[in-house]
Amino acid sequence: MSRFDWLSELIASSADEHILLRGGSASDLSPAHALYLDIEDWGRFAAVARDQSLRWCAIWALLQDEETLLLNACFEKDGDYVVARASLPLSRPVLPSHTPIYPAANRPERHMQDMYGVLFSNHPDHRRWVRHQAWSEDEYPLRSDFSASNASDEAAPLQSGTDKKLKVAPADSQYAFFQADGAAVYEIPVGPIHAGIIEPGHFRFQAVGERVLNLEERLGYTHKGIEKIAEGKDPAALARLAARVSGDTTVAHTWAACKAMESAAKVNIPERAQFIRALLAERERVANHIGDIGAVCNDVGFAFAHIQFSRLREIWQRTQMEFFKHRLLMDTVIPGGVKVDVDPEQIERLKKQHRWLQHELVELMDILDANLSLEDRLLSTGVLSTEMAKTLGVVGYVAKASGLDYDLRHDHGYAPYNQLKLNSIRYHYGDVASRVRVRADETLQSLRLMDELLNKLPAGELCSEWKIPAAGAEGLGLIEGWRGEIMTYVRFADNGKISRFYARDPSWLNWPAIEQLIHGNIVPDFPVCNKSVNASYSGHDL
Repeated sequence: MSRFDWLSELIASSADEHILLRGGSASDLSPAHALYLDIEDWGRFAAVARDQSLRWCAIWALLQDEETLLLNACFEKDGDYVVARASLPLSRPVLPSHTPIYPAANRPERHMQDMYGVLFSNHPDHRRWVRHQAWSEDEYPLRSDFSASNASDEAAPLQSGTDKKLKVAPADSQYAFFQADGAAVYEIPVGPIHAGIIEPGHFRFQAVGERVLNLEERLGYTHKGIEKIAEGKDPAALARLAARVSGDTTVAHTWAACKAMESAAKVNIPERAQFIRALLAERERVANHIGDIGAVCNDVGFAFAHIQFSRLREIWQRTQMEFFKHRLLMDTVIPGGVKVDVDPEQIERLKKQHRWLQHELVELMDILDANLSLEDRLLSTGVLSTEMAKTLGVVGYVAKASGLDYDLRHDHGYAPYNQLKLNSIRYHYGDVASRVRVRADETLQSLRLMDELLNKLPAGELCSEWKIPAAGAEGLGLIEGWRGEIMTYVRFADNGKISRFYARDPSWLNWPAIEQLIHGNIVPDFPVCNKSVNASYSGHDL
């Protein structure tokens, strides 16, 4: 199916439902197509989109003026995207929820409720999601009357005997977690502070014996305010901020932000820069996949694999430090291109490292496959069915392990992947073992892709001259990060500075999967189920 062929069916179905649509051109919000709705049609349009098999991707808003919000909901089909847009008066910010139709909309809509004060009339859950108790009930951080430094926290002494003050949010102990009743039911709270360096996240279990009946997550404990502090930044500063949305996905998030800005500014980046961006993104994918394969094994007591995969990741990241000046490749992607390059000698060394890692990975995966006790812990553990994966709208390796084959690199076909050969990677069992296998297969494919990128690396410049975009210019950046689909929206003000930045990490869609796949598993299997998904706290907590 060619680009947007399905739009005619969507528009016809909308007309049948008496939904008023005003179509925009694909350039309105490149690379997506924009459809403008009356706010009364917001909920019905989601039902039409579901009936036409569109996948729900994201929701965000921006202030059109002091009195009006512009709502945006993004949908995908066949690798192409459509954004439904509608204006909502702030004097009465009430509209239908997409959550009863698309469960993936649940937490993103609650994020909008907390940040803008939007009320989704038929949303099943109106509890705070992001704000917790950091701001009062009538403060909304993404409205124009709120600055990044005026949160109404109570000031408390930093330490006894000093005059220094530290703003501390009031205790948040009244959150109404789901309760299960029964004589044999007991509850296990985990977090929000963990015995490690991971960020805060609260998990509340109900169990009978060792069997988990229910798991409820609560996230958003360290809200960073990224959307607010992005306002007024120049493109270079925004790229640096995007690199810190989730530190393990610094390349992909920066690439998505730059792609959105370049689309808005109509800047074409050099072909060599495209290839190097892809090289860096694939290296980021490999580093995270091999580290997490070992971590999954460690969560079931197979320390040998953890040590071996950690060794591989450390060698890989030391090379990144040597060649690109940062172990995590931070700030290597910039607006208009990249600021790192590879010379012929480095190219040969990188290709040699690809061959070395391929040999090591194949040998280690053979060892894992032959280990019966490991197989016993991973096979049929944490199963996410294809139907549930589709219902939740999960992406990346979580989706691929459950039979959903979607990857922006081949389905959306952005440069330079439109010049490369990518194989589909998909399993149907949906268990921890399948998620591990997808990641091993993706790593092997990335090694091949990086060889192809280096062999085809074109000559030329690394960066294009930046152009100041027109006031109101906007764009979407769509990148397949190592966790899956990353979507970034950028809008410019009249001075070439950023007026709106929204970054949707894959974790927004993948976190809810853990609550589903844990059902019926034993409590000791939660760590390995959680690690097999490995959603980002930071990427979720803008």
